[in-house]
Amino acid sequence: MANAVLIHPSVDNGIAPARKDFSGGTLSCHCKKDPVTVTVASQTAHNHVCGCTKCWKPKGAVFSMVAVVPRAKVKVATGKKKIKVVDENAVIKRHACSKCGVHMYGRIDKKKHPFYGLDFVHTELSAATGWSPPEFAAFVSSIIESGYEPKNMGDVRARLREIGLEPYDCLSPPLMDAIATHIAASAKKKKKKK
Repeated sequence: MANAVLIHPSVDNGIAPARKDFSGGTLSCHCKKDPVTVTVASQTAHNHVCGCTKCWKPKGAVFSMVAVVPRAKVKVATGKKKIKVVDENAVIKRHACSKCGVHMYGRIDKKKHPFYGLDFVHTELSAATGWSPPEFAAFVSSIIESGYEPKNMGDVRARLREIGLEPYDCLSPPLMDAIATHIAASAKKKKKKK
């Protein structure tokens, strides 16, 4: 039964809409004392639930929920000394609280990457309401790598569709188009230089 499948606490009981006048908020890690806080001075975009094994998920969630925001709009407000990069070799450098493990933001340092200049954030870490809602589900099959039963994947996809999140085993078509456009433009520049 699809409606018994839990995806993420922020979508399991319905998806809240964005607020038109919303201009950001503060993300806080889960530490009770001296939490890491990060200010995001902008509305997010391309919010989605993600099944990959790299993204941070709150306790009990099968998927993470992640959105992007311009890098210049993300600032560590408190607890900077507690932040550590989870995997220095990953394309997205996920900056997490070294005490509670919550990922505060993800950053791409490679300037030629299609998403360079955007930071990845988990809006459920904010008490503010009005963030952009999730629009799709990415890397759905990857939840199997986290231990999810393969025989239940049909129920997962049915539940995602039921709550309005089209499931993909990559990113959404518009984001995949943006990546392909970036790669094609880079290839043209290289040809012109020859």
